[in-house]
Amino acid sequence: MSTSAERWAELALHPVRIRILSATAGSRRTASDLTGLLPDVPQATLYRQIATLAKAGLLVVVEERKVGGATERVYTLPEGGVTPTADALAAASPEDHARFFTAFVSSLLSEFSRYLAGEHGEHIDLVADGVGYQQLVLHLDDEEFARFAQGFAELVRPLLAIEPGEGRTPRLLATILLPLTKG
Repeated sequence: MSTSAERWAELALHPVRIRILSATAGSRRTASDLTGLLPDVPQATLYRQIATLAKAGLLVVVEERKVGGATERVYTLPEGGVTPTADALAAASPEDHARFFTAFVSSLLSEFSRYLAGEHGEHIDLVADGVGYQQLVLHLDDEEFARFAQGFAELVRPLLAIEPGEGRTPRLLATILLPLTKG
């Protein structure tokens, strides 16, 4: 989704919307499910915010089914995650960054849950599937860190140009870099 910084913040950083995104991470939810998970949110407000998120592509409809005389929609987070624009990040307050990060982590949880519930069932093989997650601490000065970041970007850049095709598996690469507090 490509939007301006203000539009992205308006869409994703609304307190009820971030709660909807978090509640939907890693699962498929109907509006009725979300009503049960967020009982303090008035139903009309919840439905309006779900519709806004769906229209913006921050939630996707994965199923529709008839319930009585109405159509019930099942929502999930989009495959590939939700990432704010560079402009949105640059203009964000600390509270905005906390919400962006929550949406980011929620989308990672959603993708990992999709993997765990996927075609492999209970017999997943992380090594064979190329799945991994870890935390590493790098002890670098500013110059060493700049070289690392540049080298990483140079390594990944040509891979981003590869188009989907026969025999290619889309793989999600998510990075988080932050300084640790000394303590």
